[in-house]
Amino acid sequence: QVQLVESGGGLVQAGGSLRLSCAASGRTFSSYAMGWFRQTPGKEREFVAVINWSGSNTNYAESVKGRFTISRDNAKNTVFLQMNSLKPEDTAVYYCAVKRSSGTYSYMRSYDYWGQGTQVTVSS
Repeated sequence: QVQLVESGGGLVQAGGSLRLSCAASGRTFSSYAMGWFRQTPGKEREFVAVINWSGSNTNYAESVKGRFTISRDNAKNTVFLQMNSLKPEDTAVYYCAVKRSSGTYSYMRSYDYWGQGTQVTVSS
């Protein structure tokens, strides 16, 4: 069993930055890829970024490429999402998740455990 707790969300003006953190319990954290998704009311949860177990490989949604950076610290069982040049359309609840399977990284069903989410609001 893995438990995930996100933090770092908040209200920021357009063009600003936020850094989200996701703290994981469990000794096997470093064995798995980790992803970030986001969701707005009435819409499906959408893929944002993923990082492999070692941190050597990352992938991003086109909408955030060049602005967001995913990273991890396996010694601290934590994954991060640095968000720069934020836009109002980045407003959403952001979730981190554990990917244990070999499924497509941009699909929600490829992930097994989810955090409770943290709200990010970007004002124009």
